[in-house]
Parts: sequence; C-alpha cells; structure tokens
Amino acid sequence: MGVYLVSVTAQDWSQPGEDGYGDLAAALNTELERRRLPPYELPRAAREAPGWFEEKVSPPMGGFVTLCRTLLTEAELSVLLDWSVLVPLALEKTIVLPVGTAYSGEETTVAGAPQVLALAERLADVLELPVDAIPAGENLALTLWFLEGGAERTARARPGPWAEDRNAAFYAALYLRAAQYSMRYSCPMTYS
Repeated sequence: MGVYLVSVTAQDWSQPGEDGYGDLAAALNTELERRRLPPYELPRAAREAPGWFEEKVSPPMGGFVTLCRTLLTEAELSVLLDWSVLVPLALEKTIVLPVGTAYSGEETTVAGAPQVLALAERLADVLELPVDAIPAGENLALTLWFLEGGAERTARARPGPWAEDRNAAFYAALYLRAAQYSMRYSCPMTYS
C-alpha cells in the first residue's frame, strides 16, 4: 500500500465517473478554453507508451523541501510540489479545478510538465544528480534503485551532494523522471 505517482492512460483520462478522469479532463478543457488555449487531448503517442510510469512516494520529504526552500521561490516551490495532476502542457501558472480525485479532495491542482521539469532540472544540477545512472521508464525502477542498493553503489563510485541526502535526491529524481515521462509520452501524471 501507500501513495504512488503514476501515469494516466488515454482510456482512463477519457472515462467519466469515479473509475476515470473524464470529469477532470472536461473541466480542464473548459478552463483552457476560458483562457483561450487549445484543449488538451491525449494524442496517439500517449497510447503507445511502453508500459506505464509508477513510482512509490515513500521516503521522508523533509530534506527535499528544505532544499527547495533554499533554492526556489515560494511560487516555484508551489509549482513543483502543489499539484495533484501533471499534464504535458506549458501553463503559465497552475490551474485549480473544482473536481476532486482520490488524493486531492474537492479540488484538483493541475501543473504543466515543462515548468516542473525546468525546476527539477535545476535541483538535479545543484545536487549533481548522476542522471545517466538513474533508471527511467520501468515501473518502480527508480524507487527500487534508491531503496535496494543501486543508489548506494553509485554514490561510492560517483559521490557528490546528491549522496549526502538520498531522500532529497530521490524526490529530485522522481519529479524529473515524472515530468520527462509526461512530456515524452504526452500523458498526464497523478497520485494513486
């Protein structure tokens, strides 16, 4: 059990009711139209993603939040952390919708993956995160890499600020990989 950050399939995104995100998708498109932006529809590429993105959100976040407060403005911190759905759209600011999800209560906050990616890349640079050594794409690969020794082995070979607080490094890598996946496969991400 626990909380997972997961990709949303095209079928789930379009399905209304509690088994899908169709109500949220419709509310997002209504708000995008109000802002004179094109609607968000999952393209064919979203249907062709190999598998899906799923990572467990388990380590303590204290060190990561402290790092973020040191390096980011309050507005940037909010963009990085205060969303419940991430979409592969460039959004000037987050969108709050009056539609709830399993982990968002009565409202859902939607952020743009390009903005989250830019912030995660900044954090990864400061931490000197060995991005080329960190898994991407396979379900739970990132979580297992941090929890089952991959990060420890890499830290011995490639020490740096990232190795001093691996929980903070985990979250920097998690947001980086989630935003990359969202943009690569044009799919939303959410907590489950």
